[in-house]
Amino acid sequence: MSTSGLDRFSINQMTVKQLSLPELVTACGDLGVRNVGLWREPVQAHGPKATAKLVRDAGLTVTTLCRGGFLTAIDPRERAEALADNRRAVDEAATLGTDTLVLVSGGLPAGSKDLHGARERIADALGELGPYAERHGVRLAIEPLHPMFASDRCVVSTLAQALDLAERFPAHQVGVTVDTYHVWWDDTAPAQIARAGRGGRIHTFQLADWTTPLPEGVLTGRGQIGDGVIDMRAWQGYVEDAGYSGPIEVELFNDGLWARDGREVLAETAARFTEHTR
Repeated sequence: MSTSGLDRFSINQMTVKQLSLPELVTACGDLGVRNVGLWREPVQAHGPKATAKLVRDAGLTVTTLCRGGFLTAIDPRERAEALADNRRAVDEAATLGTDTLVLVSGGLPAGSKDLHGARERIADALGELGPYAERHGVRLAIEPLHPMFASDRCVVSTLAQALDLAERFPAHQVGVTVDTYHVWWDDTAPAQIARAGRGGRIHTFQLADWTTPLPEGVLTGRGQIGDGVIDMRAWQGYVEDAGYSGPIEVELFNDGLWARDGREVLAETAARFTEHTR
């Protein structure tokens, strides 16, 4: 495959999770893909230092590490464990050579109905993690998730909420992730992207399409680019008008894609990227 149009393309590892790390690296090389977004579980299984060498030797750039977060616990022991795990995530990001750790903030603790309290505990955690990340050359990127995930996965549902948290801290410590799958429905999101751009807080930009019906459990409902209702070029325009010029990751959770040959999915995703971005 020609590398034309792929300079900014980054394949998020979850899109082709059926590929092992060595298989992913080889496939990227064969297809002319230069950027990858990695996930902690396969990185830990392969070893962070070994992973860093693997991607470095292949000439790949790690655009982000997913994921930190889950910072809403009330129990002091659980909170301490979450902070320790996030410090490890920062360490892993630094080892991999990426400056961006994506945060999924966490849902409501069992038995709680206090959204405001959960968001304030995220802010408290960021106050501890932000300076630690800065010392390691890593930025924290709060990712708002679609509201259907607010109870169990992420109480931060809009870019406005994410920025309200991030703006309590320096932009080089805490910013946001803009993911089309999670924000496409929000008519205030373009203005919030502009707000994030003014503050230098767009730390990563991710693409996934919205298709219906959603599968049972909804987590694996992200559609291949071009299969759904999201205007990718429009959202790319919003982030670029706001000053973002970095890599564009494609991150898909999709059982149908995972059941296919991973190299085929990677090639298809790269082709869709060039077709539906500018």
